[in-house]
Amino acid sequence: MIKIFDVETAKKSILKRIPPDETAVPPVVLDRIEATFGERISAEEAVRRILRDVRDRGDAALMEWSGKLDAFPADAPIRVPAEALSAALEALDPETRAALEVAADRIREFYRRQPLTSWFTNDLGGTLGQFIRPHARVGLYVPGGTAPLPSSVLMSAIPAQVAGVKDIVIVSPPLRIPNDQSHQFTISPVILAACALVGVTEVYALGGAQAIAALAYGTESVPAVDKIFGPGNLFVTLAKRQVFGAVGIDGLAGPTETVVIADDSARPAWVAADLLAQAEHDVLASAILLTPSQKLAEAVQVEVGRQMETLPRAEILAQSLPGQSGIVITKDLDEAAALNNAYAPEHLCLAVADPWAISEKISNAGGIFMGEHSFEVLGDYVAGPSHVMPTGGSARFASPLNVWDFVHIISLIALNPATTAQIAPLAAKIARAEGLEAHARSADYRSR
Repeated sequence: MIKIFDVETAKKSILKRIPPDETAVPPVVLDRIEATFGERISAEEAVRRILRDVRDRGDAALMEWSGKLDAFPADAPIRVPAEALSAALEALDPETRAALEVAADRIREFYRRQPLTSWFTNDLGGTLGQFIRPHARVGLYVPGGTAPLPSSVLMSAIPAQVAGVKDIVIVSPPLRIPNDQSHQFTISPVILAACALVGVTEVYALGGAQAIAALAYGTESVPAVDKIFGPGNLFVTLAKRQVFGAVGIDGLAGPTETVVIADDSARPAWVAADLLAQAEHDVLASAILLTPSQKLAEAVQVEVGRQMETLPRAEILAQSLPGQSGIVITKDLDEAAALNNAYAPEHLCLAVADPWAISEKISNAGGIFMGEHSFEVLGDYVAGPSHVMPTGGSARFASPLNVWDFVHIISLIALNPATTAQIAPLAAKIARAEGLEAHARSADYRSR
């Protein structure tokens, strides 16, 4: 059951952000680490050892850790053959394939409209400007497990393609094929189908910290990338944080989260369905309703309980709803907007009579979903913008995945001699103020 909170109680519980480094590691995870390493070490130390080993020993360490952590056979190929990708797409049921194709078209069209151009000016004495250059090679981590996400392939690979990235690599945890006597492993077929659909051909059956190590440092089988994207479990997140600097990362993804701001015009059944859609992702997912209407709050609470009875992921919901989710009664919609801005959610859904008026008061959110017909699940799959959005309160300073994440900027300085002669003495003056005489003399040569 989902609880109803007053504002002050909510601020101390479901709306309180916990810094990533203070998040408790479940004892079951520490037990698994101890069983693997033979001693009780932290998750950070376990990841550090895996990264260092793969960096130092390459494929040998990569396969050893895949065997230990994923039971992946040492003699099995980690790269998925091209024929397996095309076969997965051909085997996909026609309706699912058609849905993915429509989603891919909408995502691609959305990102084609994002401005991404080099620019130059001759107004400052010569030519100044910026070159926009795509990253040469990027790695996308696509989670597997109980809910393989082909949508994440589309939402990450397509912006990279629009940006002009030449080499796109996908890694995803290996899954044992049921009833296969050869103990064959593969990636979830629907993920492989999505890879084939968007034309990504370099796909590896790799998961966890060892996958991040391979992407960051490279091995004999997996060439290193320039930047790593994608969410994952605790070990993936810790690994991304530790390899940053050797390689770029998109950010540190946490559990999914959504805030719904609603008034009396909202349909309780729809609001409840939207909260449940996010809460079913993970036991740590957050689904929060902010509303000034006690009547709506109580109706949604009843609807959540009623709809939950028939949902197959009820065990997850039974933990995420009482854990990080809830309904908060606010004084008015302005207070709801202020609470949202402080929380800075990944998703914000405005189930109110005038969503445009409330949107003017929103400063922090990964994405704003305007009105009940622009519900968050459409954003997960087919609306157009990437569903990869900032979590954990990082929407205060981070943005949803977009084509700018897949490029870097190179500044261009091509001044003419007259301008150089004019501004070189200024450079020398500043250099001497900083105590850097060699800098100043370099400028002096140009001003003589």
